[in-house]
Amino acid sequence: MTQPRTLLAFWTLAMALACSAAAQSAKSLLIGPGDLLQIRVFDTPELDQSVRVTDAGTVTLIVGANVQVSSLSAESASRNIESALLDGHLLLHPHVSVSIVELATQKVSILGEVKAPGAYTITTSRSVIDVLTLAGGITDIADRRIVIERRGTHEHISYFLSNSPDLALASAVSIDPGDSIFVPKAGIVYVLGDVARPGGYMLTNNDAQLTSLQLLARAGGTNHSAVPSRAKLIHRSGNAYLEEPLPLSAMQKGKRPDVLLRPDDILWVPFSYLRSFAAQGSGIVSALGSATVYKF
Repeated sequence: MTQPRTLLAFWTLAMALACSAAAQSAKSLLIGPGDLLQIRVFDTPELDQSVRVTDAGTVTLIVGANVQVSSLSAESASRNIESALLDGHLLLHPHVSVSIVELATQKVSILGEVKAPGAYTITTSRSVIDVLTLAGGITDIADRRIVIERRGTHEHISYFLSNSPDLALASAVSIDPGDSIFVPKAGIVYVLGDVARPGGYMLTNNDAQLTSLQLLARAGGTNHSAVPSRAKLIHRSGNAYLEEPLPLSAMQKGKRPDVLLRPDDILWVPFSYLRSFAAQGSGIVSALGSATVYKF
């Protein structure tokens, strides 16, 4: 085997090993406008260059060709440049490596229910848990269903921050510089009527869901004068409210399945047959204005 072919084989093997290592590590950062790239062309050092990505997402090579690299990994950008050199009849067997020297956007934006929302500098991919820690963690009223917007592609990714450390760590996603994280406020469900602690309750438990019996337990249970067999569940649908009977007594005895609640649902427990006779949906809804909202 001649010396050039030996060098070519060595270069190909080295690139294959590098790609394999990259695949086993965290996913590659995507190139974006303003990033500074180092382009190296094997065996043709006069084509090596440092160049910034234009607002259009391209780089201009020394030979004059414009190559699209935005929203690509460094490896994919290398293949694009190789194709440009080959198609332009500039090199017969181009082998190119691209590395990101400097990211134009090195901040991640963290918004919503975190203790210190803002923009934080990160220079490489980090776990979503690490990034949330930069903002002081989530608040007591945060929804654990977190939304992540990817830099460049604007793809939306959902991540559920479990109270279980094992689950939270195992399902954690990577955050790249330039990504945005939004932590929404947890939904509220209401229990009104003849219960120990009527009011609104945040959906802040581990799975961000709550059943009717769980809500009733949070509210301290029903009072002795209550009539749980005549309870109602009121759902909000746009600007309207829809009522349905809720057989709490049968549910408490295990004769009927528990009912999962949705944000803005209202569980109404009548005081007595006489006092609750006139209680209709509109009257129950009007009581929400004075309801105390509990975090837990």
